Amino acid sequence: MSIFSKISGAVVVAFVAGGVAFAAGHIPVQQFDTELGKVLTDKNNMTLYTFDKDEAGVSNCYDTCAEKWPPLFADMDVHEGDYSVVERKDGTKIWAFKGQPLYLWVGDSEPGDVSGDGVGGVWHVVKP
Repeated sequence: MSIFSKISGAVVVAFVAGGVAFAAGHIPVQQFDTELGKVLTDKNNMTLYTFDKDEAGVSNCYDTCAEKWPPLFADMDVHEGDYSVVERKDGTKIWAFKGQPLYLWVGDSEPGDVSGDGVGGVWHVVKP
């Protein structure tokens, strides 16, 4: 095996391994301490919620619902641990945790706010 083949193979392995790390590093979800304990938030520490009317892998929040509860949009397809991407019926993609689509709440104005928890009896903060 020539030195070129060895170097080329190492570059391909490094590129592939780096791509996996790159994708995993782009899941825009983190944990944040709130008055309800640790919850999942977006990259700006805004609390994420799930909707009881969704099904695993299916988003049912559209139109007026999505105006009040903006989906956490995804620009890639990833399945990493408990995180995945769900395709909505309008073709957009959103992040999911354990199969449940993730949303923000327009009523939260500061990082760590949890004012959407319990709204309508169907919205809940997401705990890790």
